[in-house]
Amino acid sequence: MLESGDVILAKVQFADSFEVKTRPALVLFEDYGNAVVSGITSNKKMKGISLSKKDGAIKNSVIKLNYIFTISEKMVSKTLFHLSKEKKSQVYEELTRKLNPLNSNKNLYKIPFLWF
Repeated sequence: MLESGDVILAKVQFADSFEVKTRPALVLFEDYGNAVVSGITSNKKMKGISLSKKDGAIKNSVIKLNYIFTISEKMVSKTLFHLSKEKKSQVYEELTRKLNPLNSNKNLYKIPFLWF
């Protein structure tokens, strides 16, 4: 069973083609056999949250919170590692910032995520 914070290898279809490739992704949450994940890239020019070898990545990478999608658990090849509490907190804060409709007043309308 997948958990929030798992970094996995999964078969994903890209939005701009019908091609399916095996790529790393971060599990945001799992429910009813599906996982909502965020893509991970080794292209460090992309914007996102950095993921280093120290964090457990094979090579320095970026968690792309602008690339979120749902996959079946059947598409997961394996779990690579689990994010630290600190890195999960960083992901939570950035997701909250992006999803908060009133970014200028963060004390109002916080979106509750249960990561821990």
